[in-house]
Amino acid sequence: MAGHIGRRLIPLMDRVLVERFVPEVKTKGGIMIPEKAQNKVSSGTVVAVGPGGRNERGEIIPPSVKEGDKVLLPEYGGHKLEIDDKEVYLFRDSDILGKWA
Repeated sequence: MAGHIGRRLIPLMDRVLVERFVPEVKTKGGIMIPEKAQNKVSSGTVVAVGPGGRNERGEIIPPSVKEGDKVLLPEYGGHKLEIDDKEVYLFRDSDILGKWA
């Protein structure tokens, strides 16, 4: 799916398109997990990246992530989009907190 969304929307400049991980709301046995008990770590998968931002000399600074990277996101922020009934978020590269090694 990552490549599919990435081909439909190409981020510009230092923007990164991310599909957030959806927290589990049910156990495998079918028990509902209360919202307060759900994992609050906000992370996702990068589905597309722009070419990078420019510094004061006009040189392109490449993004710090690439398509397929698993990233840690801020709890709030990003521009929410709906593409093919999937929610994705557009962030600036500098808004991404980290990536999983």
